Amino acid sequence: MADHDADLPAQPRTTHLVAAVLAAGSGSRMGTPKATITVGGVRLLDRAINAAGEAGCDRIIAVVRSGTTAPNAELVVNPAPEQGLRSSLALALEQADTPGRPPADAVAVLLVDTPGIGGPAVRAALAAWKPGRVTVARYGQRRGHPIVMAPDLWRAAIALAGPDEGARRFLAAHPELLDEVPAPGDPTDLDTPDDLRRWTSS
Repeated sequence: MADHDADLPAQPRTTHLVAAVLAAGSGSRMGTPKATITVGGVRLLDRAINAAGEAGCDRIIAVVRSGTTAPNAELVVNPAPEQGLRSSLALALEQADTPGRPPADAVAVLLVDTPGIGGPAVRAALAAWKPGRVTVARYGQRRGHPIVMAPDLWRAAIALAGPDEGARRFLAAHPELLDEVPAPGDPTDLDTPDDLRRWTSS
């Protein structure tokens, strides 16, 4: 009997995927907010937003400092960015639950200071995600972002996190939920002017 499955149209994707770009930090070690830094002619904020867009996310939420603009994302201002990454993550999840919008099945968290993580890496992590699981991109021997999980798991992660943490403690407490997926790119984060010089000269 002939196999006609290959002739069938692809089933529509019903999972609602949201990207959260955390970009409200002061960049104290860098000497300037990292979201505003330009690498290869593109701001780090725009690089992260573009990566999420290339991966096909249904919504892109960027948590930013006051006065920041970006055309391709829903911007949420963190009024107290000095409270750390955890506060930005909580704001992103709150925005993902906007009344009247489809609820997020999964939220992929990206950091603004990792210019080597592009659309293909985000796409790989999203494609590997399964409900009830946590997907983390792996770059060779290094874990990195995005980290993808359902909003309820992200809330559990926030409950365990320190002020400037995201999922680290949650992942350590629940290794049984973790799926690692090989991803292309470089997860190096740019924290200092020396990091930036090394990146731009390589």
